[in-house]
Amino acid sequence: MKNMKKKSLFLAIVLILSFALVACGGGNSPNNANNAGNNGNNAEANNNAEGADEGTGEGGQYTEKVGFVTDEGGVNDQSFNQGVWEGLQKAKDDFGTEVSYVESHQADEYSPNMETLLDDDNAVIVAAGFKLGDAILEKANNNPDVNFAIVDMAYDECPDNLVGILFKQEQPSFLVGYIAGLTTETGKVGFVGGQEGNIIWAFDYGYEAGVQYAAKELGKEIEVVKQYVGNFSDAAKGKSIASTMYNGGCDVVFHAAGGAGDGVIEAAKEADKWVIGVDRDQNDMAPDNVLTSAMKRADVAVYNVVKDLASGKEFPGGSTIVYGLENDGAVDIAPTSDKNVKPEILEKIDGLKEKIINEEIVVPVNEETYKEFAETL
Repeated sequence: MKNMKKKSLFLAIVLILSFALVACGGGNSPNNANNAGNNGNNAEANNNAEGADEGTGEGGQYTEKVGFVTDEGGVNDQSFNQGVWEGLQKAKDDFGTEVSYVESHQADEYSPNMETLLDDDNAVIVAAGFKLGDAILEKANNNPDVNFAIVDMAYDECPDNLVGILFKQEQPSFLVGYIAGLTTETGKVGFVGGQEGNIIWAFDYGYEAGVQYAAKELGKEIEVVKQYVGNFSDAAKGKSIASTMYNGGCDVVFHAAGGAGDGVIEAAKEADKWVIGVDRDQNDMAPDNVLTSAMKRADVAVYNVVKDLASGKEFPGGSTIVYGLENDGAVDIAPTSDKNVKPEILEKIDGLKEKIINEEIVVPVNEETYKEFAETL
């Protein structure tokens, strides 16, 4: 009987320990999400997070936690959010930084997701996109001991623990618009935007300006058709809009629609027409159909923030960092452009870049400035 009691007690202890181990290993913390998202992304992050600051991998260690909150496009949107995550992954590799992310599926998740990262003791929290602007400002004001960074947002009054990061996205948009104008055979090209606002308007009107600059050079008229998805996640709607454009005579369509742009690329493949990618080099998504991409290197921007911290520099809170063509590699056309863009067109791009940097060409960022630009043609 004593042996039976001992065996029963031993089994009970084993069961208790087993449940404890399962409980410790489970859960859905940001770091678990990080591990799930790492697979297959590190190699691309290493290739992509070079550019604006060539001193990569130098300057010591930054082993604090850095957390990332996506917008609705998700971390694998092949575009903006993915670029931020690739930059953080490279920071992990180069500086030993502990990185994680939480995906937002709708706007009311922005604030709770930031709270999740705060509860996980992140020293820096990064947000992707202007839609998170109010949420991150509130968190920064309420958590002065934590640093925050947001891409695509600037503030008139910015707390000392929050930095805004902006890009002159109108500049690469002008370049791909020029390429589209010199490539189109139908004289009709398209633009698919995500959600209307200052950021996407800069893509929109920068692109149209580049198309019309090419049209003037050719001495012909080129029509630009435009439509917005209304968000950055509805790939089915993005595909439907682009398909209508292709069926209506457009032979080149540029998207600035985040994850919704995945549908635009699918439409290009099905129609066997040209599409122009955005934010990252998207040629890998459709090598025979992605003409070029207007790159806005969010990976470079967030990588540089961590690199500066690893170098012992002070966090640049209370300010806005702006990247343009003058910051080599921060914005540009995709490096794979030589695969599908005619050589005689590519030969002209460097000259255009110099004119933009020297402000001989002032690229418009909205409808008002586009009208001013159009008067100069």
